[in-house]
Amino acid sequence: MKVKRPLLLPRHQRIMEQVGEQFKLARLRRKLSMEQVAERANISRSTLWNIEKGDPGVAIGNYYQVLTALGLEKDMASLASDDELGRKIQDAELITKKRAPKRGNE
Repeated sequence: MKVKRPLLLPRHQRIMEQVGEQFKLARLRRKLSMEQVAERANISRSTLWNIEKGDPGVAIGNYYQVLTALGLEKDMASLASDDELGRKIQDAELITKKRAPKRGNE
């Protein structure tokens, strides 16, 4: 059975490639080999290679395992944390009262 690969727009593929390059640079800054990181992440060396190339077909769980092996697992929590557009949409749909509430007898 043939595996269906995700199709990305060229600009999205470039982003994935940048992410892969960041993984590779993090590994190299720590002076770790691909074999060491793959073993620590409990993935194959070829899966790590695909991650470092920005392959969109690699499961996100594998990305997380590599982040953990590199000591960067907290970075996963920051994904989509600054959802400016989502907050604007949410704020636009907030119901506002047409008039101020009545004051009580003073």
